[in-house]
Amino acid sequence: MNTLTVKDIRDRLQGVKDDQDPFLVQCENDPRKSVQALVEQWLKKHAKEKALKEQWMNMTSYERLARNKGFRFIAGVDEVGRGPLAGPVVASAVILPEECEILGLTDSKKLTEKKREEYYDLIMKEAVAVGIGIVEAAVIDEINIYEASKLAMVEAIRDLSDTPDYLLVDAMTLPLDTSQSSIIKGDAKSVSIAAGACIAKVTRDRMMSSYAEKYPQYGFEKNKGYGTKEHLEALAAYGPTDLHRKTFAPVQSYR
Repeated sequence: MNTLTVKDIRDRLQGVKDDQDPFLVQCENDPRKSVQALVEQWLKKHAKEKALKEQWMNMTSYERLARNKGFRFIAGVDEVGRGPLAGPVVASAVILPEECEILGLTDSKKLTEKKREEYYDLIMKEAVAVGIGIVEAAVIDEINIYEASKLAMVEAIRDLSDTPDYLLVDAMTLPLDTSQSSIIKGDAKSVSIAAGACIAKVTRDRMMSSYAEKYPQYGFEKNKGYGTKEHLEALAAYGPTDLHRKTFAPVQSYR
């Protein structure tokens, strides 16, 4: 073992997949501190990968259950943008292939903006189909935010290039004949719903950043339409735009 350089060991450890691998055991018995550091690094990486795979297995349980019942095109559906004072509510429906594995995908609110963008690209690459539904502020004012969220979800499903035979929906039952399950906090329990939430979030954030070019004083590129101090001060100074939800309490007072 001592005939191998630290670089040789580092290179060989990259190919080790099992914590019972004889070469890893040899490395654990190597007295060199630099080798022990490499072993510790490998063990940490292995533990992280194992945890991510376990998380993936847990978050695909609803999908496996549906497939065991004979369903094949399972769409996860979620929306973002219920709480903002401005901008649309956006939903996405995503059908992932059975064999795909996007480790670390979870509730989009727990992911950084950079990570969401990375997962967005992965989902768009791996998905069988992705649908988007957008309901603008004027319609939200007309039918209320709950109904608008439901409408955005239905539009996202209808936008899919493949027709789903089963729906996994985040905390809502949709007025469709398609078999479905409503899952509370589904974006943290189902990879399909998490994928839908991620696509919807990135799509909406990009829209709000583009609106900031037309209305720079509101800081939409930062607050995404939520009622931050900067946003409320701009409302007081300039009044609401056509992007604002006029029926939402903070906006009403500035009309």
